[in-house]
Amino acid sequence: MKKHTAVLICLILLSLAAIFPTMAAEKTKLPVPQSVMNITKENTYHNRSGDSPELQPSELTQKLLDNSKVSIENSELIKLLNETSVNSTPFALGYRAIVYLGEWPLNYQSAETAPNWKFQKINTNYFDNRGGDQLYKMHYVQEQQAAVKGGLTAKVPRAESVQNMILSQAVKKTGLPLENDATVGAGTKLDQLYHVPPSSLGYLYAYVPAIHEKGKVTYGEVYLMLKGNKKFLVVKNVASQEIGAWIPLKNHVSFEFLQSKVPR
Repeated sequence: MKKHTAVLICLILLSLAAIFPTMAAEKTKLPVPQSVMNITKENTYHNRSGDSPELQPSELTQKLLDNSKVSIENSELIKLLNETSVNSTPFALGYRAIVYLGEWPLNYQSAETAPNWKFQKINTNYFDNRGGDQLYKMHYVQEQQAAVKGGLTAKVPRAESVQNMILSQAVKKTGLPLENDATVGAGTKLDQLYHVPPSSLGYLYAYVPAIHEKGKVTYGEVYLMLKGNKKFLVVKNVASQEIGAWIPLKNHVSFEFLQSKVPR
């Protein structure tokens, strides 16, 4: 009897897992309101995928990163280290060299992640039904191509590297398809209907949403130290700076429908 009960419980759990497969994952992601719709299939402009594989450090680079006293997440610096080749020699006793790699943004620490579902208005569909006597059904049609660019809220050295680090953190934190820029093509449309009653004006506003990231970027002067057969990184003059960024949500549009009743 106990065996049958255990089997029944397992079957129930498996059924629940099939019904709610992403429940646990969605708890860590930013909830998206129903007014925000995915237009990936409908978008007449093909946004870049943004799904490029994350840069993997070489064996030498990984050892250098692991032994660094300051966390290094900058993919450009990691790429530079990957391209660095240092040959060891049995006659390296007493050998010493210092290679200055430059001042770099090393890592970004997120402090706050907040959405703005109406970040930038890109379209207005309008219908005047003041003279009509029947319900009018309107839907979204993008009249002109709209490009929305994100960016940092302050000027900082190596801004592109900083922006890419913030983007990477925001994608991991929200699970949303974020990009530094997003475009909605002209002629993009959805079948979702919005009703404009007689004697009314109907306005359908479309917005590109964005995520606002706020945190701290850490800079430092990076040196590659060669001492005998040993190789390690030294980071000097470490300094932190508060920074923020706006990051658009790619292939998503937020809608706001308003109607105004006009007395006859």
